[in-house]
Amino acid sequence: MDAVMIALQDFLGDSGGTGILLIALAAAAAFALTMGLSAFVVGLLDPVRRRLGQLGSANGERPSMATSMAANLSNVAALVAPRSNRERQRVERLLIHAGYRSANARTLYYGTKALAIIVLPLAVLLASPLLPKISTNQLMLMAGGAGYFGWIACSAWLDRQVSKRQRALRVGFPDALDLLVVCVESGLGLAPALARVADELAVSHPALADELTLVNAEMRAGVERGTALKNLAERTGLDDIRGMTALLVQTMRFGTSIADALRVYSEEFRDKRTQAAEEQAAKIGTKMIFPLVLFLFPSFFLVVVGPAIIGLIDVFSQLGK
Repeated sequence: MDAVMIALQDFLGDSGGTGILLIALAAAAAFALTMGLSAFVVGLLDPVRRRLGQLGSANGERPSMATSMAANLSNVAALVAPRSNRERQRVERLLIHAGYRSANARTLYYGTKALAIIVLPLAVLLASPLLPKISTNQLMLMAGGAGYFGWIACSAWLDRQVSKRQRALRVGFPDALDLLVVCVESGLGLAPALARVADELAVSHPALADELTLVNAEMRAGVERGTALKNLAERTGLDDIRGMTALLVQTMRFGTSIADALRVYSEEFRDKRTQAAEEQAAKIGTKMIFPLVLFLFPSFFLVVVGPAIIGLIDVFSQLGK
């Protein structure tokens, strides 16, 4: 604290305006942190949540850590939660695609983002005495950049989780489709076939196995098969799975054979994967131009032309003598 006061006095001694600006910035950061902490404490001391926790404990049910954290961060999350219903739905869709289907996922996401926006700029301000050569404008820029980095980092992390999970689903989908064709052609119904495929993929592709298990659970709970398949397409967000579910829904609507439809779709999907692989292979020649020009060709010219250049230098040096 003394170091902070000395730094503030130095700023005030050098230039009163910048020192006052720094004090105002520190006061705003402290106010934001105080409001965030107060909202967090209010969430902890809320009598309604405390009573619900007591009732859960009395019934032998203890709330999970995620539920407790979401309850405590609900007030902080409201500070950065978007007002647009379209934006909220977009974030919820991304969370579902990333595998976070809990009701508390959105609250935890926005609460974490709010804490990152508050804590990172405050950490920069508290670390200002360690960097005495930095001006006030640079410190303000660093604090604003830290808050912006906290905002962007949370969004980038969510996008990365979505890409990672969709990649895992995309890798396991061909195996699941082939197994589903075999199970249906052997005489199993759609629900038992999905359950068997989920059991077979539980070790190699757990993410896809969980999704198929959830579809089977929805069917057993009384959800219409078409609705359960559409929910699968919405949760995964993959065009390949969306195409398969649309095919199955259309097949069940018109009463045609599911085995024949899956066999045709499997063949078309295999051709599609082959074409995608051929496309990637055709792009290799173009992509290799830049590494060749930047790395291989200079080394090649150095090895081939280098001895000739050295010989010419020796010849001209002897002629000069």
